[in-house]
Amino acid sequence: MELELTQTQNQSRVTLPEYDEGVLNKNHFIEANTKSVTLEHLTNDTILPVFSKDNEVTISHAEFINAAKEALRNVFPFHQQTAPNVRVSHIIKGRVPTAIGKPKSELLEEDKTIYYERMAFVIGLPQIQQEVNGNTLSLVVGGVRAYNNENLYSKKTVEKFKVFIGFSNFVCTNLCISTDGFKDEIRVSNSNELKDRITELFSSYDQEKHLGNMERMSKFFLTPEQVAHLLGKMKMYQFLSNSRKKELFPLNINDSQINTIAKSYFKDDNFKVTTEGVINLWQLYNLFTGAVKSSYIDSFLQREACAYEFIQELSNSIRNDEPNFFLI
Repeated sequence: MELELTQTQNQSRVTLPEYDEGVLNKNHFIEANTKSVTLEHLTNDTILPVFSKDNEVTISHAEFINAAKEALRNVFPFHQQTAPNVRVSHIIKGRVPTAIGKPKSELLEEDKTIYYERMAFVIGLPQIQQEVNGNTLSLVVGGVRAYNNENLYSKKTVEKFKVFIGFSNFVCTNLCISTDGFKDEIRVSNSNELKDRITELFSSYDQEKHLGNMERMSKFFLTPEQVAHLLGKMKMYQFLSNSRKKELFPLNINDSQINTIAKSYFKDDNFKVTTEGVINLWQLYNLFTGAVKSSYIDSFLQREACAYEFIQELSNSIRNDEPNFFLI
């Protein structure tokens, strides 16, 4: 079945933004196979998928971002927003009807259409900052839309979005996301509902609790032997039986990212092990959030939130002197 598409009014010419394919930039909030685009590009240069059974249009990436901007103005009316930092992946290419019979080599720019299957964005509130464990954190919000999570070959139904509010670490742009500030699946039928649900999340977020929990991470330390044990158990976790996994913390991180944590433990400019041979959980947390930036767009927010909860789990085990699979 051929996927039907609807075109934006200004779709007369598609200009793809310049970027280096596959280059990882540590200043991005996500790396993986993403590229940077502008909100204007999404608004003016891309087409919109539709639900093919009834030709109902989807909520666009640009509408999603604008809904978050409006929600942010509702909750923080006196704070300036940064321009959305937008990253996309999995480009879907097409043609306008008049170019159906043209060979690829003869296609003009105005013959081409595009949209992006996956999109993530972050908007900052630079006036809301807090010093945590020697690092400056700034309040940020954002979200993820992935059309691969929708059944576009059916009739229109509720659409799914991921939204968060949390902090970004200035020194590395790592996101600090708690489960209280993250909705893994907001299901809505239109952009007004989406704005209302995002506003609810932003309004209920307890930033003082989040900051306090991150501040306390620096009070707990691991020796090199404990870190080695932790990394080994994290690798073992992936091969445990499903029944055994259900008894443990649901670690959502892959083998490549575990290797990145091990490398960064020695090499990271900001959070590597100290000369005394110990590392605190705040440093370890930032090694985790740096590693999960290599995740695909549709899974990285879950892994960011998982990193926070996992470090909280380790903190509680150390503080209460309780056994923990990953530490013993």
